[in-house]
Amino acid sequence: MWIFIGFIKVPLLCLFCLMKDTVDSVQLSAPEVVTASSGGSVTVSCQYDLTFRENTKYWCKGAVYDFCVIVVTTSKNPIRDRSSIADDKEEGVFSVTVESFGKSDEGMYWCVISTPGRNIHKAVRLLVSHTVTFTTPTSLSVENDDTSWWATLRWILFILMLCCLVSTHITVWRIKAAKKISQQQQFQNQTSNVYQ
Repeated sequence: MWIFIGFIKVPLLCLFCLMKDTVDSVQLSAPEVVTASSGGSVTVSCQYDLTFRENTKYWCKGAVYDFCVIVVTTSKNPIRDRSSIADDKEEGVFSVTVESFGKSDEGMYWCVISTPGRNIHKAVRLLVSHTVTFTTPTSLSVENDDTSWWATLRWILFILMLCCLVSTHITVWRIKAAKKISQQQQFQNQTSNVYQ
């Protein structure tokens, strides 16, 4: 019984994990890396699906999303210290600007849409350049070849894992059935020896 329950849970969990990033990337798009000149300002645009126009958006800093610290939010603090956030609900884009950008501002940031359950988030790495300002363009309609390749590979790996899981389950079932048959034959041989 427990093997069967585990047999159902593992593929569903894997499927959920595989689909999560694919769904998030359609709902929220942002540049992966933004490099800006030291002392200047930098603006990052996070494009989202219009179904989220009324949701709260925020910008947080931290290497891991689950532990990031909120810098600015559209609901409470649209301007805080040297950072500000603006939400264009008609275009489906919220923009974050950091003034007097410096070395201490470098790091991993997150564009986030607050939703019931798990928030939708996209990582953005900010880097300081001492010479050239460069922003990676982003669009919801253009899909990156690397992302497409990775999504395909994840599905192939999921199917392979599922096949391995099924074949393992069948093998265990066959071994148990063979043991049961062997035990029954031994029992019959013993009982037939007793009656002879």
